[in-house]
This record gives sequence, C-alpha cells and structure tokens, in this order.
Amino acid sequence: MTPEQRALRARIGAHAMHAQGKTNTGPARAAFADRWEKQVDPEGVLSPDERARRAHHAMKAHFSRMAAKSAKARARRNRAA
Repeated sequence: MTPEQRALRARIGAHAMHAQGKTNTGPARAAFADRWEKQVDPEGVLSPDERARRAHHAMKAHFSRMAAKSAKARARRNRAA
C-alpha cells in the first residue's frame, strides 16, 4: 500500500468515526478550558462571565505568543538557508 493510499484509508476511517459520534473529546476540551480559567482566577472569586472572558483572552495571548515565536524561528531558518 502506498503512503497516499494509507493516508486516504486513515482519513476515511477518521471521518466515519466522527460521523458516528464515537469520539470522546469532551473531557479533554473541558480540561483545556479549565486550565485557562484557573490561570486567570485561581481563587475562584470572579463571576463566571468575567472568568470566561479573561480565560478566553489568556488563551488568545498564549497562542499569539506561540505564533510570534514560530514566525521568528521560520524567519531565522530562512535567513540561514
């Protein structure tokens, strides 16, 4: 089986699994969201709406920092090449 055929088979299997609802990513997503809420409100004193708003911004800031670091690394690699 070629790598392309193997990738197609895997893609079909993944789509079929998701179509049947056989994934259980809910607990992982909840833990991911909880991480940001604990970071911005470790004592749990904020209102749920404010905590969610701040957690959203904390997550966006984190991923923006990662994107900036990635862009810097790509630029450095391109200069070296």
